[in-house]
Amino acid sequence: FTGLADVSISEDIPVEGEITVPVGSRSPDEDFSTLDEPVRDTIMRDLKAVGKKFVHVMYPKKSSALLRDWDLWGPLVLCVSLALMLQGGSADSKEDGGPQFAEVFVIIWFGAVVITLNSKLLGGTISFFQSLCVLGYCVLPLTVAMLVCRLVLLAGSGTISFIIRLIVVVAMFGWSTLASTAFLADSQPPNRKALVVYPIFLFYFVISWMILTFTPQ
Repeated sequence: FTGLADVSISEDIPVEGEITVPVGSRSPDEDFSTLDEPVRDTIMRDLKAVGKKFVHVMYPKKSSALLRDWDLWGPLVLCVSLALMLQGGSADSKEDGGPQFAEVFVIIWFGAVVITLNSKLLGGTISFFQSLCVLGYCVLPLTVAMLVCRLVLLAGSGTISFIIRLIVVVAMFGWSTLASTAFLADSQPPNRKALVVYPIFLFYFVISWMILTFTPQ
């Protein structure tokens, strides 16, 4: 092939055929990038996603809504809100105060981690963070119960007040338990569901007990 380097093609000679590389049509999702997205749109999208998960918790049913696009923003907001409302309450002892912010925060997250590990050891099919997401979002009814109890305590602390708070806390405790089991039930082996539900029951029971026994200083 010596001498081909000296061969030149005249610009007047047309070149036949397509010389461009065909590129398949790209979907809008492939072109979408959060790097080019305004910060305001990113925040609003995340807030809408958190709000939709709150709606799924308040109307629980067997669904993968909380498992599909998991996040920990909602559980973090609920945990902080609940810890702030429980902070500074008086306990039975006159010297010691009620649960502090860090104590409530650690109880909620440590309990969720223990339940998640128990679920994985029993053969659960969901990931670690998916389980944390479900357990954290299902604290929403108990957070509402804490808010109602604070409002009831503003009117006074008596027998009627305690009965109202007891009814609200028990109802929201059942709501949280049913909501979490509705989302997590299908991810567990059929013969081990009771072993998974029992720790969830204890987890929300401890939180409910803290809410019910809370009295402001």
